[in-house]
Amino acid sequence: MDYHIVVVAVLVSTIITAILGPIVIPILKRLKFGQSIREEGPQKHLLKAGTPTMGGVMIVIALSLTSLQFANKSITLFLLALVTIGYGLIGFIDDYIKVVMKRNLGLTAKQKLVAQIILATIFYWFLIQMNHDTAIYIPGTSFGFELGWMYFPFVIFIMIGTTNAVNITDGLDGLLSGIGSIVFTTFALMAIYLSQFEVAIFSASVVGACLGFLLFNAHPAKVFMGDTGSLALGGALAGIAILTKTEILLGIIGLIFVIEAMSVILQVIFFKWKRIRLFRMSPIHHHYELGGWSEWRVVITFWGFTLVTALLGLMIQTKL
Repeated sequence: MDYHIVVVAVLVSTIITAILGPIVIPILKRLKFGQSIREEGPQKHLLKAGTPTMGGVMIVIALSLTSLQFANKSITLFLLALVTIGYGLIGFIDDYIKVVMKRNLGLTAKQKLVAQIILATIFYWFLIQMNHDTAIYIPGTSFGFELGWMYFPFVIFIMIGTTNAVNITDGLDGLLSGIGSIVFTTFALMAIYLSQFEVAIFSASVVGACLGFLLFNAHPAKVFMGDTGSLALGGALAGIAILTKTEILLGIIGLIFVIEAMSVILQVIFFKWKRIRLFRMSPIHHHYELGGWSEWRVVITFWGFTLVTALLGLMIQTKL
């Protein structure tokens, strides 16, 4: 494997996204694709109303062009493109309904879930056709559990759980684009370690797209990625974890996504059960905001936490 290509992929994808920014953002403004802000959220977020959203198209375009240029045209690349672009398309439709049709909640939960299950099922079908390993392995060992037919619901769970957890995390300027840069860098390194060239190139392409997007998404954000970007990144992350057989390790490297999702689930459960709120507001990044932390402090802290869990996951996988 020519490791230099991985670095070049990061640089090229970053440059493409940086070039797209000054082109796409004004177009989104002219089309009035502005973000609507929930009134029950932190009050200072109301100042962000009207900021262009659906900027995730920049991420999808950049990572697609870069990976097609540098990675081999294989079934692996096809599957990664399928879940990334597929989930990104679901997000695009959701964003379009929100900003154009002025329905703040976008697709209904049922519509979104059905679309996600259908896409995950198509992904699973291709996995079976390529005789994909249906066991799950204990991180850092060769010990695994053969799931057989149970691998199908497991794939559905990983795909839907990951995409929605990543989507939930996208709530502050630069939060997801920064976390994404760290997480996908980790998977690029693990793919190199596992000699999965196409996955390494694809992961590197996502890293560059996230870094390039961060140029416009850091506080104060000039553009938001919207569900177009967050669902695409979630689909890419789940696909990479499944193809590299690091599904369980995903929970360690992406622990921040698990925490964000669980904060929402627990908030709902406890409020319905005891009529109490565990957090000032969920997802948990808003809890810290309402506790007096600046938006930038929350973002930097969550980046730092992700860096620690990413390094831990990398150490477990490579037995360092």
